[in-house]
Amino acid sequence: MQRIDHPLLSPSLGSHKTLTSFHFGQPGSGQKIYIQASLHAEELPGMLVAHHLRALFEACEAAGQIHGEIVLVPVANPIGLAQRLDHKPMGRFELDTSENFNRHYPDLAAAVESVVITQLGDNAVTNVALVRRAMRDHLQQWTPATELQSLRRTLLLLAHDADFMLDLHCDCEGVLHFYTEEACWPQMHELAHFLGAQAILLAKSSGNRPIDECLSGAWWQLADRLKAKGLDVPLPQACCSTTIELRGELDVSHAWAKQDAKAIADWLRHKGVLACTTPPAVPTALCQATPLAGSESLHAAAPGVVVFAAEPGQTLQVGDLVAEIIDPIANTTQRITAGVAGVFYARIRDRYITAGGELGKIAGATAFRNGELLGA
Repeated sequence: MQRIDHPLLSPSLGSHKTLTSFHFGQPGSGQKIYIQASLHAEELPGMLVAHHLRALFEACEAAGQIHGEIVLVPVANPIGLAQRLDHKPMGRFELDTSENFNRHYPDLAAAVESVVITQLGDNAVTNVALVRRAMRDHLQQWTPATELQSLRRTLLLLAHDADFMLDLHCDCEGVLHFYTEEACWPQMHELAHFLGAQAILLAKSSGNRPIDECLSGAWWQLADRLKAKGLDVPLPQACCSTTIELRGELDVSHAWAKQDAKAIADWLRHKGVLACTTPPAVPTALCQATPLAGSESLHAAAPGVVVFAAEPGQTLQVGDLVAEIIDPIANTTQRITAGVAGVFYARIRDRYITAGGELGKIAGATAFRNGELLGA
């Protein structure tokens, strides 16, 4: 194992932060797997999973069982991890700019198109290597102006040439659910099933370029750009990425983390990245994949105390009661019901809500939304 500390741009005199990555296996000896945790820094289940993965990868490396390269970043956001306000962690948005730490990553397809378009040929392997070099060159030439930009640049330099990218998050309260792009799903479905995902949400693009879609989206977007210009060259989906929501913020336990780390390791054995005598069989799916555009976000029309009637993981039908919003001053009760049928996969942790606030999400099977599909 190799540990590398990456200093971030210092935002102020006498202060700096460092991103740390752990590297296992040998670069160029097989597939590259990139795993990061807690980019939204208050979402800690993934950080504990990364702790258990590190021990597992160290043992596999010592036994000569890693065929390829694994990069592990257990604390992907040291900036957000240090942010607190009135004793509460504030790790989703940078306080200086109010930007979401997992939005606004660069458009890599646009960045490399003009560089590679005249050099692409008939060999898919050569084309992938060419595009990855162009991505690396673009990122190396990027001079970040802020600490946040330097974090984004560092993460992308570590991950841009990965075959598979896993971004470990969690919701406020919820069951394990799985986001990936449609182009990635054929290569990612085994991982979702190893993890026991209870909701799987697919999109061609969810909007605002989170880091996972920045990396995987670059490949299908570049292929589309080339086809639109009449260039027919082999360019596979060379990076498949996913955001894995490891239940809720309070689901931090060794039992859950060991289970999730084992699931990821079993997937890596299934992929041949970790050597084993008999690759584990893919478990039976617990749910069908549904469109992210079919996910219903439930909102409160008025403020009040939240009393949930539905539990995370519960399958709801249209009209089923999800929650009541109680106004003890007006002595009124607002009933929030399901507008689509599907798994109630995430809900808020707070039990007081203001008007217009989001209560939870249901994974519907039929797309009905468009535009930006992710929340703030």
